[in-house]
Parts: sequence; structure tokens; C-alpha cells
Amino acid sequence: MTYSCCELCPNLCRVDRTAGQKGRCCQTSEVRIAWSGLHRGEEPPVTGEKGSGMIFFCGCPLHCRYCQNYQISQGGWDGVAVSDGELADLMLRLQDFGAASINLVTGTHYIPSIVTAVKDAKARGLKLPIVWNSSGYESVEALKLIDPYIDLYLVDVKTLDSSVASRFCGLARYSEAIVPVMKFLRRRHPVTDLEHGLKGTLVRHLVFPGCIDATVDFLHWYADNFRDSCLLSLMVQFVPPKDDPGFPKITKEEYDMLLDLVDELGIDGFVQETSDNEILWIPDFRRDNPFPQGFADPLEYFLELKGEY
Repeated sequence: MTYSCCELCPNLCRVDRTAGQKGRCCQTSEVRIAWSGLHRGEEPPVTGEKGSGMIFFCGCPLHCRYCQNYQISQGGWDGVAVSDGELADLMLRLQDFGAASINLVTGTHYIPSIVTAVKDAKARGLKLPIVWNSSGYESVEALKLIDPYIDLYLVDVKTLDSSVASRFCGLARYSEAIVPVMKFLRRRHPVTDLEHGLKGTLVRHLVFPGCIDATVDFLHWYADNFRDSCLLSLMVQFVPPKDDPGFPKITKEEYDMLLDLVDELGIDGFVQETSDNEILWIPDFRRDNPFPQGFADPLEYFLELKGEY
């Protein structure tokens, strides 16, 4: 199956990943998994009682300068190569492990294999809702392929400001590319309901340091266009990777102002507490459990695959 996974693929990427060449995502067409297990750091409906069943894919079409998952998004950790059948097995094992959902993290560049694996897993008894967890930097063409198999989109809208996108997302054009993606999701999923299952679109927006005005602009745009079809998750946990320069934390005055604006605009969803900034969120994917103590449990089957690799 040929497709353009992200907005860069047909124009600037110009590689044949099926022939072993690597795209901007730093990957070939061989599916590589960085980690799989239960994770309790997602929004409450996604996490459930025991955790969301995470499958972190290696590689990413974006190269965010301060990515918390930089080890796997930019080629530093190769993870474990899996077949489509093994990917389906991971989903089924996560279901047996008690996962509340199957959470596919940054799988944009592996969509054909993911479609095959989801079909296989469902044919073998997978009943859990499927969450598409992405940066939002992907093509509508790619989303049309995966959309029939997705229950909930957990999608970033990082910024609509090209200068902020250039500084924090590695590409100024992100601010333009996200707009048609959001319009597509609104058209395909006009209602979001997290009280009776996971259905629709949950938009994540992270407040970048020193960029409160960009967040204010985003909130107005979101309220005007997506308030009635999506839910918002407003995040303040900007924690740059080790050795990156320090940034000022969001102030209480800025935080309270954003809370007031969310209320004024009638936006529903979730708002992260500022105390979450005190948690060391930078994962080390070389470890069996990359996350802070108590936040995750690795899937034994993944550890077996990792050991074999």
C-alpha cells in the first residue's frame, strides 16, 4: 500500500521506505516498537482503572526540539522490530493484561501495517476501543486509511503560530498542516462522548513557555470551530529533556487567566494541574519500565520480544 503519511512525504521526503530507505520519520517500512504496557498518565477516561494499553512506535514525522520522547522520535533508540502478526498479538495481550484501551502512539508512518494488525486482532477477539495518539502532523490521505478502525483520536494541536511551530515543533508549516487534519476529524467525528465509551476527538494543547498569547489565540480558534465536536485537554507539563536550557514555568497568574478563559469560552474537557510539573516526565525507553514509579507496567510479551531482539 502506497500513501503519504505526513504532509512532507510527497514533497520533501521523497524516499521509498518499502525499499529500506528512511523517511523524515527516521524509519523504514519495518514496524519498530519502543515500548508496550499499561500506562496511567493519560486522561482519566483513556487510562481507566488499570491503565491504557500503550504501543509506542519508533520514529516521528515531526522533530520537536524539546520532545520528551526524543529517544524514540528522532532515531536514538531503535526498539524492537515486529511483524504485523506480532503487533496484533501485542494488542490482544494488552487486552488480557487489563488495559482500558489500545493506545497507538505516533503510528502515522506505519498505518498500512497497523490496519492489518487491527483487523487481525479484531478477528481474534479484540474488543477494546482503539486510540490514535498523534502529533497531528499527518496527511488527511493517511487518516482516511486508519479512520475506520479508530474510536478516539487523541491528537495534539501544538500551535497555530508559525514562529512558535518553528521554534518548538521543528517545522513552521505545522501551524498550517494541522488545520485540514482538524477539519477532517470534525467532519468524520462530529460528536465526542467519553462517558459511554471512547468516541470522537480529544484535543491536547501544551502551553509552551513564553507563548501564552499563542495559547490564547488557539483557545479562541478552538472555541469558534471545535467546541461542539471535540473535548480539550489543556496541558502545562512542559519539561525539556536533560541538558536543554531551562525555561520559566507558567505562573499562577498565567494559569488562572487560562482557566478563566476556558470557562468564559465554554470549553469542556480537562486541565492539567501545575503540580504535575514536579514529576520527572522524561522517559528512558532503554529501560523495561521507562516511566516514573507507579505510572506504568510493562507488558511481559513485549519484554520477551525485546529479549529475543
